[in-house]
Amino acid sequence: MSAEAKPQSQKRRWRLVVGCVAGMMLLLFAGCGHLGYYSQAARGHFGVISKTRPIDEVLQESGISEELKRKLNLVLEARKFAEEKLHLKGKGHYLRYADLGRDSVVYNVYAAPEFSLESKRWWYPIIGHQSYRGYFSKEAAIACAKELKAEGYDIYVGGVDAYSTLGWFKDPVLNTWINDDDEEVVSLVIHELTHQRLYIDGDTAFNEAFATAVEIVGTRMWLKASGQEDKIAKWEAQQQRRNEFIQLVKRTRTDLKKIYGTEPPDDVTLVRRRKADSLDDFRAELETLRARWKSKTAFSSWLKKSVNNARLNTVSTYYDLVPAFLALLQQQDNDFEAFYAEVKRIGKMPKPERRAYLEGLMSEKIAAL
Repeated sequence: MSAEAKPQSQKRRWRLVVGCVAGMMLLLFAGCGHLGYYSQAARGHFGVISKTRPIDEVLQESGISEELKRKLNLVLEARKFAEEKLHLKGKGHYLRYADLGRDSVVYNVYAAPEFSLESKRWWYPIIGHQSYRGYFSKEAAIACAKELKAEGYDIYVGGVDAYSTLGWFKDPVLNTWINDDDEEVVSLVIHELTHQRLYIDGDTAFNEAFATAVEIVGTRMWLKASGQEDKIAKWEAQQQRRNEFIQLVKRTRTDLKKIYGTEPPDDVTLVRRRKADSLDDFRAELETLRARWKSKTAFSSWLKKSVNNARLNTVSTYYDLVPAFLALLQQQDNDFEAFYAEVKRIGKMPKPERRAYLEGLMSEKIAAL
């Protein structure tokens, strides 16, 4: 999978909302209304785990393809690189492999009001509020989305090819992502191991931007260390395209915020039409970018599938704060231990103060250019 694929549908990440027996016990005190949801999460996760086998055993099988063998060894190399160069901790993660026989391991449901870019959030035991609802069944995810749409929400359902249990279990390598490009496989391992290093309950944007920043820097370091000049050029070009796409999303969100205002609209028809015009402009600008890139595939799903508040938020969640964390790492002279200590300090701030601090870092970086 190319680097452009990640902002297309955010197929990469899902924090497992039920990761341990303690989480299930909490539900006994939370009422029965959500037991069905948590039960499917627990069943789905243990269904994945039941199919895993140690990579060392898989590598010894006579029927394994040379390409799969190479990719599994790449994961082991990526773990070692992350531990030695990025000061992350493998802690037994990505030492087992499972072929699930499907393309996505879970499906995320995102929602936002029709005239607001504030994501709907759900509360989960242990990890607090998150801006998505994950299902191991596509049908169940679609059913949830239909209910939310009937309530007036913009909705988006995206397939996910990897998730983290945040240390409650040892995360496995899955067939849903092992066939991605080498740099994408390495990026995923780095991203998910970063979550193992530090995770702030109830702040999706903080956690994902932090992990994405480490992923970007770490992948660049890995490519340079491996001496793959052709892949470095390709990856850097992909990063540039991704950044241009993210800026387009930011401009669109800014335009939509002005259209929505701060109060419920007096003229719903007018606001709805202006929203549609803004999203049409988004598609037109994306077509212009793709023509300049001379690419027929980059972000193509954004033209094939509907775009709305919920879908735009999937990009915002992962990337809005990334420049702040990159600036913070530079402030620490690329000393990862010092960087993690500073991120931990910021993570202890109240959420509004934390956000303001990170936005201040981005403003300082822009002013220094």
